Amino acid sequence: MNENIELLDFYAEWCGPCQMMKPIIEELEKEIGDKVKITKVNVDENQNLASEYEVMSLPTFIIKKDKQIVDKISGEISKSELMKKLV
Repeated sequence: MNENIELLDFYAEWCGPCQMMKPIIEELEKEIGDKVKITKVNVDENQNLASEYEVMSLPTFIIKKDKQIVDKISGEISKSELMKKLV
């Protein structure tokens, strides 16, 4: 069964931890971007979407499989932990 996996990365330019996660997300895009759709969501520009997903802190990562939310992570996470959750 081929699942459609998506990672939503909720961030803000002014968020220090978000900036620390940026290179990790970029590495994931290079490594698994063909298997996982990665969408970066600037909360300052997309407040409605952040509200819809009840994003209360940054960064927040939401993992969806077949359009269903399967995980929500707030704060920093290691690349290896995030990778485990995605594949």
